[in-house]
Amino acid sequence: MMIGAHVGSRQPIEAAAERGADLVQVFLSNPQSWKKPVPRADAEQLKASGIPVYVHSPYLVNIGSPNNRVRIPSRKILAETVEAAAAIGAAGVIIHGGHIGDDEGPEVGPDRWRKALETFDQSVPVLIENTAGGGNAIAREIDGYGPLWEVIGDFGVGVCLDTCHAWAADEDLETVVDRLVAATGRIDLVHCNDSRDPRGSGRDRHANLGAGEIPEDLLVGVVRRAGAPVIVETPDDDGGQAADIAWLRERLAQ
Repeated sequence: MMIGAHVGSRQPIEAAAERGADLVQVFLSNPQSWKKPVPRADAEQLKASGIPVYVHSPYLVNIGSPNNRVRIPSRKILAETVEAAAAIGAAGVIIHGGHIGDDEGPEVGPDRWRKALETFDQSVPVLIENTAGGGNAIAREIDGYGPLWEVIGDFGVGVCLDTCHAWAADEDLETVVDRLVAATGRIDLVHCNDSRDPRGSGRDRHANLGAGEIPEDLLVGVVRRAGAPVIVETPDDDGGQAADIAWLRERLAQ
């Protein structure tokens, strides 16, 4: 099983080597900005490295927003991120499911997602990630993926399962993989993160593996059952990500 980490965008291949990572995840632009990603000088090096690279979209993106000043720029930056990801041969673009308005019906989320996907070519798979909080989140509850996939599943979109987010959303980690696969038919990537907070907190605060609130057997169980590539998005103080990758490899080998 391939295990890697979210690393800085400046020298991702070197960062992978430092962590003993099989793959990496990066931002291609400022995660708090609407600015278009700029072409990378190391694009050919990344393609030739043999290390799969995943790209996380900016945090500002909200495809489900009722506000045109957010929703339309979200569509644009997602399309630009996918284009930039294709230029480096990326394996996928991860994006949070987003939120609809407090007074809107749940059906508007899938409809807005479909309209967004109709605006550009998915030259790199778009992987929709479950979110930690927000009662009007499109992909907070795993059961919400079913109605979403009925509307957009024909676009070939994929799924990223985040363990910390599922824990924060009060999901049952013993059954989350089976339920998500039943709803979508797939899990393409796992974000394996421990949580600093109790189950159901709604808080997205990652901890290093084995140092948070999620029981070890649940974390390892999700990864093993999903059978997908893994990214840790954990703190890297004092080599924390390298330790997390080793921690997970050791337990998966048992």
